[in-house]
Amino acid sequence: MIPGFNRFTRFNQNQSAVGSSSSSSSGSRQMAKSHPQLKPNSLLPAPCSMLHAPCSMLPATIKHFPYFCAMFLIDSHTHLYLEEFNTDRKEMVERAISSGIKYMFLPNIDSSSVAGMLDLCNIFPQNCYPMMGLHPTSVKGNYLDELKVVDEWLGKKKFYAIGETGIDLYWDKTHQKEQEAAFIHQINLAKKYSLPIVIHSRNSFDELFSILENHAGNDLKGVFHCFTGNLAQAEKIIEMGFLLGIGGVVTFKNSGLAEVIDKLNLSHIILETDSPFLAPVPYRGKRNESAYISVIAEKIAGIKKMSVEDVASITTANSLKLFKTEKT
Repeated sequence: MIPGFNRFTRFNQNQSAVGSSSSSSSGSRQMAKSHPQLKPNSLLPAPCSMLHAPCSMLPATIKHFPYFCAMFLIDSHTHLYLEEFNTDRKEMVERAISSGIKYMFLPNIDSSSVAGMLDLCNIFPQNCYPMMGLHPTSVKGNYLDELKVVDEWLGKKKFYAIGETGIDLYWDKTHQKEQEAAFIHQINLAKKYSLPIVIHSRNSFDELFSILENHAGNDLKGVFHCFTGNLAQAEKIIEMGFLLGIGGVVTFKNSGLAEVIDKLNLSHIILETDSPFLAPVPYRGKRNESAYISVIAEKIAGIKKMSVEDVASITTANSLKLFKTEKT
């Protein structure tokens, strides 16, 4: 467990919050008046002043109590609806939530994955949030039909991003032109619906950069998910106004990603697991899950010589801003 993520303080109506600083005493007394239903010794999130968490960035669902807020992590990219979780999906999501991963953003793959993704979001409506898009490895001869499905869903339900889209030239280059066309279509959808775009970029940075330079315009925002490139590519992405999604690969000994992260400002980074794939060390080779986002946060904290609390605070704020989930 990461120090600070489940740091709660016991509330006593007649005294300051047990274990808190004396400066929170007045807040505790005010809470007793504002929330008489709270019983002595209730567990409450520790004051944000103790955790260095930016209260202004927290959604309303977290800010149930004035004066108090909890610091938490976000998994910005996780495929929790896939069959790898069929035997324990509910328990796995609950494990992530109890570990301080309060929000999980689910990218779509293609028409076959929509139902499972939305079912999970309906089960955990306060924690799981859907995206809509067509994954590049699902772009085949029928890609226009698949894009129609994407178009139809965007017209009838709220989604938090367009994705996962992009170009993948690692597995198969047969449909490269179709992938490019599908990516351009989804760029236009992101602009139409004012949504961020979540970009898959395996062996395709040059192709993606070329398309974005011609089609992104000035308002398109998004993230290069599962970034594993070099420093020059990272700087190019940042210059174009996009974030970098950093996952388990940063923990791999020979990935070279730690050296890149060391030279970047954390304001350009969000955290992800890409579950069930790419589990971080020491779970490498096993099924990944959203609870492991804490391992990634710890690794980045070590690279940047920062506290894990600061890594969580900054990357959480970045994700909330990108996905427009800030509530007041």
